[in-house]
Amino acid sequence: MIFEKYYIFISLLLVAGALSVVFLRLDKKRTGVRRLTLIAVMTALSIASRFVFAAFPAFKPMSAIVILTGVYLGGEAGFLCGCLTAFLSNFYFGQGPWTPFQMTALGLIGLIAAFLFSGNKLIGKRKLRLFLIVLYGMFCGVFYSLFLDTWTMLWTYGSINAEGYLAAITVAIPYTVLYAASNIVFLLLFEPVFGRRLDRIIRKYRI
Repeated sequence: MIFEKYYIFISLLLVAGALSVVFLRLDKKRTGVRRLTLIAVMTALSIASRFVFAAFPAFKPMSAIVILTGVYLGGEAGFLCGCLTAFLSNFYFGQGPWTPFQMTALGLIGLIAAFLFSGNKLIGKRKLRLFLIVLYGMFCGVFYSLFLDTWTMLWTYGSINAEGYLAAITVAIPYTVLYAASNIVFLLLFEPVFGRRLDRIIRKYRI
């Protein structure tokens, strides 16, 4: 299977692609260094959160932080934060053919968060905005689990197999519930704190 042989190469391609988009955007912005610093801080927090909650499988704050990165710093920032979180933290938790799947899933979570919530449409309606972000986080927990189940199916059967995928989904139900629950909990805790501070920094420095 291609992921078993070239997973490091595929992972590096994902990181390089995300980085290239960010740096191309930085060339067009006077506040590029400040924005890059914010992205680095959010990525570091996301990685650190996975270490802190290492004893609690599937119940971790990293997806919530990736979502907030996308919401407040844009799609390319959210995608980069997700990719780097999975790639760099896996040097401790273990690199393998599953790494590109984790990177892609977390990256897409950050990217789609920006598409759905970036801008000022709901800034004045914080409760509604928080509710929608938390709802999105819950669905992201399910999406993340389902996406990784494709790796489980491919690793187990070596091919796309509907019965194998259904079996993988069924076995992973407790983890799926935990992924969704952790996103709900940590978004409720983090969004009011991170959101106000990030919004203030972005406005102050025109990032």
